[in-house]
Amino acid sequence: MTGPAKVLGVLLGGTVAGVVQAAPPASTSDDPGAPTPAMPAAMPAALPNTAGAVRVNLADVVHADYRDAVMKVVQKPTVSTRASAPDVICTVSMYEWLFDHPDRVAAAWHRMKVPAVPISDAGNGLFAWTDEHGSEVVWRTVGTFQDGRVWYATGKVKPGAAAPAVPVKAVAILTHPRKATKDGVASFSTSVQVFLVSDSKAATLALRLIGPAAPRVAEQGAEQFLEFFNGIADYVQKNPTKADALLAPAKK
Repeated sequence: MTGPAKVLGVLLGGTVAGVVQAAPPASTSDDPGAPTPAMPAAMPAALPNTAGAVRVNLADVVHADYRDAVMKVVQKPTVSTRASAPDVICTVSMYEWLFDHPDRVAAAWHRMKVPAVPISDAGNGLFAWTDEHGSEVVWRTVGTFQDGRVWYATGKVKPGAAAPAVPVKAVAILTHPRKATKDGVASFSTSVQVFLVSDSKAATLALRLIGPAAPRVAEQGAEQFLEFFNGIADYVQKNPTKADALLAPAKK
């Protein structure tokens, strides 16, 4: 599995930016007759919406301070997708707690020896991740509804030290309805819709390079995003005595 915390970067920006590093290098030859690297056929600046219809009234759900920004991303995304996860059984309070504490989930993966980019709690409901290349994405929950929430993210993603930074804005709409509940434990059927916007030249180049595979790349990122949470939910449900130590704050 890809480092789970880094999946947030894939989801919230790397879906587009992650392939920029594969761009054919610019010709450095002094020979004017030297061939230039072949490029795929032109791709549109945005791909067809594959996230499906939003079944939540965002105007009612999203906080007024973020409503316009969220609607702009959802209405005209550069890349969009959706994914569903296999049902997971977990204590209701624990499952909801995990979504409120992605930094603790990232720390849990580290403790399980799975490489992951640390996620930090920036305070006031804001979370952030950075990487060694200069990527930085921050996000927060901007709305909640029965069995779900809306995240809004902004930042920049750099797939490599020499690659250009790709500015991104993203919205993730998470739903986790319960199929059955008994004694505080439920079976959750979780899915996510993702909408991402980037109007940079690097993002446009990335779409041209990845071509028809872009929707599948985005979907894979969304699937791993769900596994980021569900993997830990499943583990602590099966190993409840290890939950406190596994989900403790990361040492500074």
